[in-house]
Amino acid sequence: MFGAIEAGGTKMVCGIGMETGEIIRHTSIPTTTPEETMARIFEFFAGESIEALGVGTFGPVDLDPDSDTYGHITTTPKVRWANYPLYETLKSHFGVPVILDTDVNGAAFGEMKFGGAKDVSSCVYMTVGTGIGAGAVIDGELVHGMGHPEMGHILVRRHPSDDSNGVCPYHGDCLEGLASGPAIEARSGVKGHLLDETDETWDIEADYLAQALMNFALIIAPQRIILGGGVMKQQHVFPKVREAFKEKLNGYIQNQYVDNVETYIVPPTLGDFAGLKGALALAIYKEDIHHARR
Repeated sequence: MFGAIEAGGTKMVCGIGMETGEIIRHTSIPTTTPEETMARIFEFFAGESIEALGVGTFGPVDLDPDSDTYGHITTTPKVRWANYPLYETLKSHFGVPVILDTDVNGAAFGEMKFGGAKDVSSCVYMTVGTGIGAGAVIDGELVHGMGHPEMGHILVRRHPSDDSNGVCPYHGDCLEGLASGPAIEARSGVKGHLLDETDETWDIEADYLAQALMNFALIIAPQRIILGGGVMKQQHVFPKVREAFKEKLNGYIQNQYVDNVETYIVPPTLGDFAGLKGALALAIYKEDIHHARR
């Protein structure tokens, strides 16, 4: 039995699962104060015997295994969680290996082990919702570096029909500032799921997302790109993104993956369980994670 936590800024989804990826039971806990939230997490797992605990968390989070603040939530706008020692708190309470990563890295890893990327060795998982974030698995290994990638904040070219200011408090018109759910609402005046499929907003949205995916394809060269999050539940956006992606790439990359764009840019097979099953995958395959030595 393995434990899994999808630690989100709005809710914490906790689960118990098997090595097959099957979730035995799960619950959702509102993310309030660290004291209240952690108490409820501990209550959920009380009496369970787990071999390891996998955690995919909101961030930013310190993922440098040599850092004194490894596993701390850092400069999050959720002020009560700023500098919170999430890893140490979980490790000291459960006394089992704790494997912690970003929520999007976890989702990417989960799709690789249990979902829509099982047949490839590299993928990018990008969530488009309240914010935009992305995780990457290359040759079976999660991408880190000096911390963790912040692919949601890359710069994109402004669409000629877009005169919005962008909503990112740090960068204004970065990808998240122009293509997140709040950016769609700021531009159109309504939430995305209330917009008609023919609204020009979706062409603008597809343009920004296609720019990002082109950058990922050129820099990381993943064999599959998975788009999740609330915005991408609007299934009519996928054909627009794929078409814009092909136009922008303009034939520069030609291989069996990119040439079949319908199977290259896809929704998550694991659906709403991508994050939780990703955390479960982190726990099960902890030996594969380079910072598990902690």
